[in-house]
Amino acid sequence: MTLFPRRDLLALALLAALAGCATTSPRPGDADIDELLTARGGPPAVSDQTPESVRAWLSEPMTAERAVRMAMLRSPRLQEEYARLGLAHAEVLEAVQVENPRLSLSWLALDPGSGEDHTVGLSLPLADLLVLPMRARLADAEFERARLEIAAAVLGVASEVEAAWYAAIGAQQVAQMRAAVAEGAATSAELAQRFYDAGNISELQLRQEQAMASSARIDSLRASSEAARARLELTRAIGLSGKDADWAPADRLPMPVAEEDPAETLVTLAREGNLELLAARQEVEVLADALGITRRLRWIGGSEIGYEQEDDADGQRLRGPTLELELPIFNQGQAKLARAEALLAGALARVAQAELAVEQGVRLNAHTVATLRDVIVAHQQALIPQREAVVARRQEQQNYMLIGVFELIRAKVDEYDAYQSYLEAVRDYWLARVELARIVGQRLPSDAAIGERTPSVQEILSPGEAGMDHSGHGGMDHAAPETVDHSKHGGSAPAEPEAMDHSGHEGMDHGEPAPESEPEPENDAEEEDEHAHHHGATP
Repeated sequence: MTLFPRRDLLALALLAALAGCATTSPRPGDADIDELLTARGGPPAVSDQTPESVRAWLSEPMTAERAVRMAMLRSPRLQEEYARLGLAHAEVLEAVQVENPRLSLSWLALDPGSGEDHTVGLSLPLADLLVLPMRARLADAEFERARLEIAAAVLGVASEVEAAWYAAIGAQQVAQMRAAVAEGAATSAELAQRFYDAGNISELQLRQEQAMASSARIDSLRASSEAARARLELTRAIGLSGKDADWAPADRLPMPVAEEDPAETLVTLAREGNLELLAARQEVEVLADALGITRRLRWIGGSEIGYEQEDDADGQRLRGPTLELELPIFNQGQAKLARAEALLAGALARVAQAELAVEQGVRLNAHTVATLRDVIVAHQQALIPQREAVVARRQEQQNYMLIGVFELIRAKVDEYDAYQSYLEAVRDYWLARVELARIVGQRLPSDAAIGERTPSVQEILSPGEAGMDHSGHGGMDHAAPETVDHSKHGGSAPAEPEAMDHSGHEGMDHGEPAPESEPEPENDAEEEDEHAHHHGATP
């Protein structure tokens, strides 16, 4: 029996139309994430920098911006994220394709001498054909989610590099301050040894100065080790190695911005622009759509549609469309439906958790930034000026021979400690701002006001020579105190070698206190103790 030609044509047209759906574009959406990054103040993921321009960058001091841009080119972690974007493309391509058609062939032999029946069939999975447009829509939405997630990861890497830069420069400044303190303590210990050899101080005083010098040297070594570790961490985060790892560091951190961003403004920006939060919301949309599709198509199962042609032994030809339906008697898709519902519930919970974490994280870090800003102001307006005033008064007391030079040196060391604490507060402030920007999901609006830099350690240690402008320190005056003149010690101090350099103690001139003859011993024990305390001077 031969079926009507119209039915054959209808079946062929149906198969061709359904198969044509498989030509849906394999790349719904833009693979480039630069738009997401630049809209949030981040660096572009793709750079047109040449090897020559990269080498030129490495020859200049490594700023935070340069470190981030270098990481965009060299960081292995970013290359891993780009590979994830490639996997997302592959999943889109797989989602918009249907299974290949199945071709069936059979030869059935009739009774001997009666010939054979030949059957040729072509079938496609009905469920795949029906859900293909829906799968393409889901794949498009899933790719957008992956794009948001990967862009968030790129911004995360940029934040890590920026934080590593602040940590490295801060550790470098601390190491320089510790080295200055160690140098001053060593000078004090050497001077104490000379006084002790001359019989002007006791062994207890000598050991105290030597212990202070040893402790300062240990702190300097530890700070130097921490600076080296922080530099290596930054080098690793950028992705540099070999000769490229020999980059020149910047020597100062930026000053705090003039005014911090309101917490409510940052919370609003985070709710609307945090890429991780947007990716979580996109996941909810994808899973909600998938749940709807599962509910609508749960009854189809493994049904197939096809076309078949049979040639009988007597020469008759039978052909026409075929339909195989799976009867949902035992398996009605309950498991698929329950899984889709559970996935959607989990995604909704993750969005609620992400929104809570973002809001509370912004408020907490905004409070931390504000507190650290107050710490910096307290250094500028209180601690450092107070330490400078102590040094100045100690200088006067030492000039009038009311105290010894060691007390003056200790006051100067305390002043250096205050400078170090100030630099550490600035470092911690910027690290907190980097974390705040990471949670907000973009650069903070107040970043546009970044410009002024803190003084370098060299400027702090030698303010008179560097001609530093201290207006950024809230009115701190780092001018060197009145110079110390050991000639007023009445010739009681021991001679110091001419090569001895006390330049590590700004404003303190320890040079040439040596008399031309040995000091005369005192007979009175009480006067001798007073003589030892004032290094040979009587008030």
